Amino acid sequence: MVLEAFFEIAGTALGTFGALFIVYGAAIAIVELLARETRIRAISYRDIRWKFTTRILIALEFFVAADVIRTILEPTLQDLVILGSLVTIRTVVSYFLGKEVSELPEDRKM
Repeated sequence: MVLEAFFEIAGTALGTFGALFIVYGAAIAIVELLARETRIRAISYRDIRWKFTTRILIALEFFVAADVIRTILEPTLQDLVILGSLVTIRTVVSYFLGKEVSELPEDRKM
């Protein structure tokens, strides 16, 4: 019972942290975009996208960890299929986001 509650809290905490990390990354990206557009700071779109995308990738890892923890105690076949599907989807998204970040062209400064 105590272990069950611990895993539920840990899963919820990891999922919440992942969501907050995406919001944090979006806030940073918005501030940097506004700074670039108002010419307060010279930062390339590539750098802004890289920072935001890396935060999304880290958040996806937290979501996967949260799903795995939630499924640990009493996994049913349906839970395992759902977990496998989520991990597969998030892995594919992470792969393509990581690939996009590594292939972003250099921006020309204005």
